[in-house]
Amino acid sequence: MNLSEYIRNVENFPKAGVHFKDITPLLANREAFNFCLQELAAMVGNEKVDKVVGIESRGFFFGMLLAQKLNAGFVPIRKPGKLPYNTLKEPYQLEYGMDALEIHEDAIKKGERVLLHDDVLATGGTARAACKLIESLGGEIVQCNFLIELEFLKGNQKLQNQTVKSLLKY
Repeated sequence: MNLSEYIRNVENFPKAGVHFKDITPLLANREAFNFCLQELAAMVGNEKVDKVVGIESRGFFFGMLLAQKLNAGFVPIRKPGKLPYNTLKEPYQLEYGMDALEIHEDAIKKGERVLLHDDVLATGGTARAACKLIESLGGEIVQCNFLIELEFLKGNQKLQNQTVKSLLKY
């Protein structure tokens, strides 16, 4: 199945000059959605995973399902002020501004093996911030797992110490 047929390009979103990769058509198609989940899980191979970390918000779609499929727990990483308990915070630069991510301070135990998942790897700032949060809690990142990688933005260079796998590359 060619998953790229289910990715819609939206020009100038969320601001002028950005070419947004919209995954909602993929999510709406049962066959494409199920195939995508199987392929994302297959990228992990036989690695033992204790926790799957999904980055807000599109990383939650497949992140929770991957956790279930891999018999692992799920941990959300969210924008500031969205998590109700004590958090750690990591600022990062987007391709179009600044932001920060937070994780609950007790979400990952030292030595737990973690799969980081998000929908898109662009400049790598978001993923790198998430990796820093995971590592600050003592988590060992097994893989950074993405549905889409925008290779021309070279985000994988910010994740040089990680295993990075993506289903689709643009």
